[in-house]
Amino acid sequence: MATLLRHYTFSLVFTAVCFLLAAWYGWGSTGSVTATLSILWIVFVLSILEVSLSFDNAVVNATVLREMDPVWQRRFLTIGILIAVFGMRIVFPLAIVAIAAGLGPLDAINLSLNQPQEYERIVESAHIGIAGFGGAFLAMVGLTFFFDEDKNVHWIDIVERNIARFSTVPAVEIGLVLLLVVLVGSALPPDDAFTFLTSAIFGLLAFITVHAMGAMIEQREEKKRLSGQIVRSGLGGFLYLEVLDASFSFDGVIGAFALSNNMIVIALGLSVGAMFVRSMTIHLVQAGTLAQYRYLEHGAFWAIIALGIIMLVSALWHIPETITGLIGAIMIGLSFWWSVRHNRAVANGNAAPS
Repeated sequence: MATLLRHYTFSLVFTAVCFLLAAWYGWGSTGSVTATLSILWIVFVLSILEVSLSFDNAVVNATVLREMDPVWQRRFLTIGILIAVFGMRIVFPLAIVAIAAGLGPLDAINLSLNQPQEYERIVESAHIGIAGFGGAFLAMVGLTFFFDEDKNVHWIDIVERNIARFSTVPAVEIGLVLLLVVLVGSALPPDDAFTFLTSAIFGLLAFITVHAMGAMIEQREEKKRLSGQIVRSGLGGFLYLEVLDASFSFDGVIGAFALSNNMIVIALGLSVGAMFVRSMTIHLVQAGTLAQYRYLEHGAFWAIIALGIIMLVSALWHIPETITGLIGAIMIGLSFWWSVRHNRAVANGNAAPS
């Protein structure tokens, strides 16, 4: 219990502050106990929605974060959380409205506070572009994990082993994502198809750019190591995690409008969830959970592939966020259970379950 409190104390305090702000805002704007309780309930549900949609994000974050030094881990928790909470949950929706409606920042804020229905309509009208960018980026994240010739631990053995066999084919992941993007784009009206395809290409470029920057930084650091210098940089991983977080945030921000079109309520609810995801990430790293449960990463990356495909396909059909969160929870739950089976088999001296 003490360990859990150590990892989640700040998130719990942050949650309390957000709920107090929600209560203050609800009472000040409505003067009704019932309406205030309704706002608090929506904030609670939004926080749960964000956590359920982003638990796989926490696992993947942990796989990157465990390779970073403590300085960059702390920066991820401080600077990174400011970007995740303030940038993606508040500035990002306002930026969409400002660009789509040709408004200035102050006009966009005024629209969100005084004309929430119009604000919601403009944000949701950008869904096709968001689906293209976020879906392509997340699909690349998931596929890159499995198309790895050095990967020797397989969860769904018959599938993952055969995928790894094709890892030597150059850019095979990009080809698969482009194929799905073209299939979805061909079913859209011409204007929507152009937006979708352009956004998906930018999603692919973002993935390639972040990985290229990471590779260049690693090469520079390797040269310093060979010359005997001490290297403690995690900039490449930090940039990758921030873009990854942004891609996960798209789904939560758009889905939040199913519960409320109030910018303040949405920001408070999603921020609580984002903070807990950060705490879960650090907990997974420091507790060594990924090493203890060998298939947990696999479940998270399968969930990310599923989320990427769902985001791309959502340009054609609306898919409830409940289904998205449920698929992720099932994949991670199964991989956790399979890891427990493996650990028991090893402890008993038996062959590991296949």
